[in-house]
Order: sequence, then C-alpha cells, then structure tokens
Amino acid sequence: MNITVIGGSTCSKKDYEIARQVGRLIARQGWTLVCGGRTGIMEAACRGAKEAGGTTVGILPSIDGKDANKYLDVNIPTGLGYARNVLVVRASQIIIAISGKYGTLSEIAFAFNEERTVIGIDTWKIKGIVQAKTPQQAISYIKKILKKV
Repeated sequence: MNITVIGGSTCSKKDYEIARQVGRLIARQGWTLVCGGRTGIMEAACRGAKEAGGTTVGILPSIDGKDANKYLDVNIPTGLGYARNVLVVRASQIIIAISGKYGTLSEIAFAFNEERTVIGIDTWKIKGIVQAKTPQQAISYIKKILKKV
C-alpha cells in the first residue's frame, strides 16, 4: 500500500516534526511513503519513514534528480516541474496533506479530481478534506478507510 504525503518544500519546525511522525507511522504500518521528493514536509516524512525502517519514493520535478532529499530509497526524476504533482497524487489512493501553499493546493485539487481521499493536518480548510488533529488520528482514519475497501 502506498500513502502519499504532500506539503511545502519549506515549513515550520512544528510542521517538520508532524511530517516526521507521519512518516514514522506510515512505515510502522508497512506502507510505502510516496512524496514529491524534495525538502521541507517531503524530507521530514521520508526521514521519519527511514527512521522506522520504511521505504520512500520521491517523484521529483527535475530532470536530473539533484533536488532529491537524502532520505529517499527511490528517486524518480520527471523533468515536469509542478506538472509532476499529478503523478505524486496518482501514486496512492490516500493522500496526507501537511501545511503547504499553492503547490500543495494544486495536489489537493488533483486528488479530488482523481477521487482520492485527502487527510489534512494543519493544511487548507477545504470541503472534502478529512481534517486530522494529529499524525496518529490521520493514520487511524486511513485504517478505517482501508477496512471499508
């Protein structure tokens, strides 16, 4: 099972720690973490996943992959810039959005378009996003969703 984590390439220390915990929890479930592969929320989630022995995949905007964070197991350079956001979303049925700005907002929109579930922590307050207060609550929501499938 892939779980995608989206969020800004820059973030506060608080959001970095939230993303790191999300990554750890994803890995502890045996799920693969997919993200945009760069810094900020993406790096934090990958770092947490690696700390818990998980697998991480980054779908990168660059053509050469030099923008990859150091916690990725698999780097997928696309050369697509922000257009790669569609691929990031399509890689999973469930997306966790943590903080973020307009790039994250575009991924949320793509997720809705692709009929994906979006769980948000400290992110955009938009109808359709399942709001979670903690990383643990986000994982709990995912488990409930998976039981229905």
